[in-house]
Amino acid sequence: MTHYVQATATQRMLLTIAALAAAISPISVHANDAAAWRAIQTQAQGQTVYFNAWGGDQSTNAYIDWVARQIKAVSGITLKHVKVTDTAEAVQRIEAEKRAGRNVAGSVDLLWVNGENFQRLKKAGLLYGPWAEKLPNWQYIDMSKPVRQDFSESTDGLEAPWGAARLTFLADRHNVPLPPTSTDQLLAFAQAHPGRVTYPSPPDFYGTTFLKQLLLMLAPSPEDLNQPVTPESFARNAPALWAYLDKLHPFLWRMGKAFPSGVAPMHRMLADGELLLSITFNPNEGASLIAQGRLPASVYAFGFSDGMIGNVHFLAIPYNASAKAGAQVVVNFMLSPQAQAKKADPSMWGDPTVLNITALPPKLKAAFDHLPSNSPESAVPTLAEPDASWMSALESAWIERYGAGR
Repeated sequence: MTHYVQATATQRMLLTIAALAAAISPISVHANDAAAWRAIQTQAQGQTVYFNAWGGDQSTNAYIDWVARQIKAVSGITLKHVKVTDTAEAVQRIEAEKRAGRNVAGSVDLLWVNGENFQRLKKAGLLYGPWAEKLPNWQYIDMSKPVRQDFSESTDGLEAPWGAARLTFLADRHNVPLPPTSTDQLLAFAQAHPGRVTYPSPPDFYGTTFLKQLLLMLAPSPEDLNQPVTPESFARNAPALWAYLDKLHPFLWRMGKAFPSGVAPMHRMLADGELLLSITFNPNEGASLIAQGRLPASVYAFGFSDGMIGNVHFLAIPYNASAKAGAQVVVNFMLSPQAQAKKADPSMWGDPTVLNITALPPKLKAAFDHLPSNSPESAVPTLAEPDASWMSALESAWIERYGAGR
């Protein structure tokens, strides 16, 4: 320890680069796999990777900037964050390139993709792979998580898990000492506090996810949700959701005649006391916002006792990516214990890891030692996402029924 403290700045930089190199190219792989990986690393050197990812959160953006600096220092890869407001924008660009015959040198090298868009790209044959399970750092993935299923669609090695997520409510303990932990309790809570509960308007991701959460709780035939939606299954299950919302909306913020555009304004209204509840799809976001000074320290996370909808979010490489090798090296680094621990740190992003921490070698496990211990909210069960087709069906029906202040 004494020698490390007295090390020069150059020595510390070399130690850091050595650690990063180990994260990008671990040694515990078979010789043939190691040779193939070295070839990919060689090809990746000097490439520019255009990473199309949602740019609406400053914590996420800061983390991607951190990854870009690390990957540049070790591999010479330039990671460019192309900030999108909706993943569908990048998907449409890939589809347009396919129609134009641009089957090489595509504009998107790496894509942060959700289940709906993954299914769309996969069915159209617009993804490169399989590649994900060949990454050296795949060995650290927690296979108890749904890392091979995305919105009920098999990933088939066409995308790599990046983080875990679950719909989560946020409340201030000073204002809400006992949170609602069921749909019935949420309705009663809203009725007792008119104007201080709301949710984002679909097709905002968080608003649609809130609808799916309610549908999972209320559907008379929940097994239907695991299959592609049909007119019959929608007619069988959706009325229970509409009946609930018809009771809830009159007690919402602005009497359910208007809705926030996303969760950012809800977080601000929670901080100001205008709202009593906010929502997120990251169980650690409350801690992260507290660390950033954007929410008071008395804010806590909670969920329904029967469970909250959750999934794993993924990274994919388009079929016509210009820098396929570089994209794989970037993702492999993102799956390293060092990068996953940095991402899980509430002071950075707070996005939960997809690694099996308990199975990591002690030296790698140490990267997670400084993180806060699990909160009581972590005991909330995670419920599987419905089939991706339910997402657009719910959005369209909600907009027709409740959109534009109806």
